[in-house]
Amino acid sequence: MSEDIKASVLVVDDEEQFLDVFSKRLEGRGLKVDKAVSGEEALNRVKGKDFDTIILDMMMPGISGLDTLKKLKEENPDAQIIILTGHATVEKGVEAIKAGAVDFLEKPVDINKLLEKIGDAQHKRMIIVEKKSEEAVKELLKTKGW
Repeated sequence: MSEDIKASVLVVDDEEQFLDVFSKRLEGRGLKVDKAVSGEEALNRVKGKDFDTIILDMMMPGISGLDTLKKLKEENPDAQIIILTGHATVEKGVEAIKAGAVDFLEKPVDINKLLEKIGDAQHKRMIIVEKKSEEAVKELLKTKGW
């Protein structure tokens, strides 16, 4: 992951102690971290704010991680979401990827592997943003007749 660009990450997990410790570990690696303890809170946090990556727990009370993933992707199809779970199954992994997750990792996660995945997601998101900007400029040039 590039040292000069700090990734902005939203971590969503209902286990507050895990959330605090995990967030501090990511901050210690130079990331800008925001936290949410539920799917509902995550959906509110993303309104009007861009995150490079969202790290989402699969098993949460209220709106499940999978339902939160689907709602986040509905509102922002370009969102780069990594599912992190202590209850992994192949079926859940496949379902999460089909719903739009970029990756599916098991707890306890190797922090270096996760940082690599965050870097990949940040890079992918930057390419999407650049492409949209190019398309907007081309459209503007067409409409202005330049």
